[in-house]
Amino acid sequence: MKSVRLGGRGPLVSRFCFGMLPLGPLQANLPRAEAVRLLEGALEAGVSFFDTAELYGTYPLVRDVLRPPAVVATKAYAYTYEGMRESLKRALAETGRERIDIFLLHEQESRLTLAGHAEALRCLTEARKAGVVGAVGVSTHAPEVVDRAAEMEDIDVIHPLVNYRGLGLLGGTLDEMLAAIEKASRAGKGLYAMKVLGGGHLAVGGARLAVATPLESLAGTPEEAFAFIRGVKGVHAVAVGVKTREELLYDLALLAGEKPPEDLAAAVRGRRRALLIEEHCEGCGKCVERCRYGALSLGAGPRVIVDQAKCVLCGYCAAACRDFCIKVV
Repeated sequence: MKSVRLGGRGPLVSRFCFGMLPLGPLQANLPRAEAVRLLEGALEAGVSFFDTAELYGTYPLVRDVLRPPAVVATKAYAYTYEGMRESLKRALAETGRERIDIFLLHEQESRLTLAGHAEALRCLTEARKAGVVGAVGVSTHAPEVVDRAAEMEDIDVIHPLVNYRGLGLLGGTLDEMLAAIEKASRAGKGLYAMKVLGGGHLAVGGARLAVATPLESLAGTPEEAFAFIRGVKGVHAVAVGVKTREELLYDLALLAGEKPPEDLAAAVRGRRRALLIEEHCEGCGKCVERCRYGALSLGAGPRVIVDQAKCVLCGYCAAACRDFCIKVV
């Protein structure tokens, strides 16, 4: 497994970053023993970099499996000093760690939201000085956030959305995101990419959607998606959500530029994913407000309607559901 330095002030990490979102209740919600085996398999394969978040509900897995020197990045939505201090305390307590390697402001949308999180950022930079946090950064789907973060002295690491079709970008184009990534890299920021497969939409040759959508006109292959991200100047590491051993081995091979065995490729390609709204949904609309892509709406009946063409299968809407009606399946 190739290791890289995550920018000028980030830690040494494996180029492959294990995305833990699919393990938790927002997506697959794997049984604990199964999730533990998968994480242990990643460690055995040489993966040393793991991405989670307060929202994901996977801190106990970090505590049980991912002890140092495994590098763990987490994220929180807190925007006040006190709120971020509580998020940091929770992360330390629930992961059983004395230090969080990378702590990010979660899902920043614009320069304005960055400015609005100034106090939360101050909390993290003070924690970095105290040695409780290793590196400080932001995660974002917006090119303008990457561009602004590149100019901010307090930011060490940026976690941007980037894929070969620009699916999921907010308020900008793929060319603008690539330019911002290059600018941030020149400024010494560590960058690890997310959503290289667009939540599975851009790997239709691999994990097809359960429902045919206009996005299938963008059909490509996982090989194309990984070849693209390998060539993006400035990206040091790539985070990919993983929920099976076959997916892990398949993605590791593709990121390395190798051809996976055909039986492994066939096992991964046979899986389909979609956002499911359970029949007991009462249409409160909280998930509709939470979705940043306009993929959810209230119809004539009580149940929320999913536009699979717009959904990027992040599962974040599930966190807003009081009745646990939403799943990525």
